[in-house]
Amino acid sequence: MTPAHEPRAFSVRARHEHAHHPHLFTETSFEAAALAYVEDHPVAGGEGGEVSIVVTEMASGLQHCFRIDLETGESAPCG
Repeated sequence: MTPAHEPRAFSVRARHEHAHHPHLFTETSFEAAALAYVEDHPVAGGEGGEVSIVVTEMASGLQHCFRIDLETGESAPCG
């Protein structure tokens, strides 16, 4: 098992963009990969200025979803 602080490969996409190709990031956590995606790829926020980002760890296939506030950068798990 890879330690949490080691860089890992993640596939990341905006939740509403099912047809678009995901982007690859090497980061130390699921949340860091989600934030890197928002910083590198302009996405339109939904109601309340938030966007949902789906992050998949390439090695394990484990997937997490985060809601990110585009104004503050705060994140929380999708509900």
